[in-house]
Amino acid sequence: MKSSLDHLPERKQRELMRIVDLLLEEFEDALKDATADFKKKGRILKVILFGSYARGDWVDEPHTMKGYRSDYDLLILVNNRKLTDFASYWYKAADRLIHDKGVPTQVGFIVHSRREVNTALRQGQYFFSDIQRQGIVLYELDDEPLAEPRPLTPADEYKVAREHFEGRLPNGREFYEIYKFAIEKGWTTKAAFLLHQTIETYYSTLLLTLTNYGPASHNLSFLRTLAEGRDRRLAEAWPRDQQRYRAWFNTVNEAYVKSRYSKHYAISAEALVWLGERTAILHDLVETICQDHLGELEAKAAV
Repeated sequence: MKSSLDHLPERKQRELMRIVDLLLEEFEDALKDATADFKKKGRILKVILFGSYARGDWVDEPHTMKGYRSDYDLLILVNNRKLTDFASYWYKAADRLIHDKGVPTQVGFIVHSRREVNTALRQGQYFFSDIQRQGIVLYELDDEPLAEPRPLTPADEYKVAREHFEGRLPNGREFYEIYKFAIEKGWTTKAAFLLHQTIETYYSTLLLTLTNYGPASHNLSFLRTLAEGRDRRLAEAWPRDQQRYRAWFNTVNEAYVKSRYSKHYAISAEALVWLGERTAILHDLVETICQDHLGELEAKAAV
């Protein structure tokens, strides 16, 4: 695994070092005064940059018409699976990264134990194989390498990807049809929740089909970051050139919890209609990208 950031501008290198410092600080704070043995022994073992900034095909054009800016993708390895729980150990770090002025670029991170990742590599989980091949180590407590990945055969890779695609995408379509029914009935908060589930399912479909990995997350911004990191065509679904579009996306992102449990949650009919139209575009993009990927895998399997 690589360790050099020389392909990035100095300001990006400084941002990434700032991010690592914040993650270490917040994790240490989350474990302070711990009494449980696994907490007292809790450690971050590695912080690994993956995705577009690791590959070198990142985009940073916030002032153009499309306003697209690639996000940082990070894999954090800890020494105990119990420490991967976001609500217990990582939500403050995520919030701080959103508001820290020294980190203007959005950050998405996933947390796994080293054992989980090694098991995934031995099972041919090519999402982690790609990270091992392309990733850049930003921090490590020790130099213990990850397990050697077991590559899937082209036939197996095609089979797994097709099962994900055929099993997931119809669920998203069903959520979308129920969303349209809720719109007709004027059930705005229910419609927002159903639209959230539709978008989440579409992103999950794409990530599982392309990488055989789907994070246990309901955060649409995070899922969008991972998905767009695999194929930038997906950015067409969500225009970023107007503040109200960004605000509407954030509103539907909050719907998973707030539309069900908060009496103060509200979303306008205009926002719901626009979000629904963009979600239909997202569906078409996801279907096209997945079908293209399956076609490539099928051709490899047939050789």
